[in-house]
Amino acid sequence: MKSITVSFLFLAVSITASAQSEKFTAAMQSKLEGYKTAQTPQDFLDMSNAFERMAEAEKAQWLAYYYAAHAQVIYGFMQKDMSGADAIADKAEQLINKADALEKNNSEISCIKSMIATLRMNVNPMQRWQQYGPASAEAIANAKQQDPSNPRSYALEAQNLFYTPAQFGGGCATAKPVAEQGMKLLETFKPKSPLHPAWGKMQFDMVMGGCNK
Repeated sequence: MKSITVSFLFLAVSITASAQSEKFTAAMQSKLEGYKTAQTPQDFLDMSNAFERMAEAEKAQWLAYYYAAHAQVIYGFMQKDMSGADAIADKAEQLINKADALEKNNSEISCIKSMIATLRMNVNPMQRWQQYGPASAEAIANAKQQDPSNPRSYALEAQNLFYTPAQFGGGCATAKPVAEQGMKLLETFKPKSPLHPAWGKMQFDMVMGGCNK
């Protein structure tokens, strides 16, 4: 009798967990559809806040924290006045660190860390390049090591090189080959689920468009 009771208990827990997972997946898919149409800084801030609320409600789900951080850092890049970007980077870092605590050694998370370092550098590129340029590059290197098939690490590297002056090792001569390599990866890349990151095409198109003028 005791074993039957235990079996029913495990079954009930399993059904509850499955229902919660399905609810989370449906909510994430809905938010990600909205994320595709975000255009303004306020749109991205709103999306970051929405993903963070989802993450706090489902504390074991790293993807919600990931998208909250991603939207936050995009919001930072869109600022006309970069004097407040450090505070935005701080918030993005808090969010991605929560994702990192749930999902160690993840290539997608390392990509966000690279973006945050670049955002901090953009506050004052001349003064901060030596500190945050290498930090961004190191995060990209980590992302490549963690998952060599991830095209987003190449998208970020190509974009960073595109905006780096040629005399410092950047420009199209170095950015274009990286973009071409990443585009090949993007063609065959398959996200683990509909919720997993799949972006990168816009960054590749920007670099290739700028270099093919």
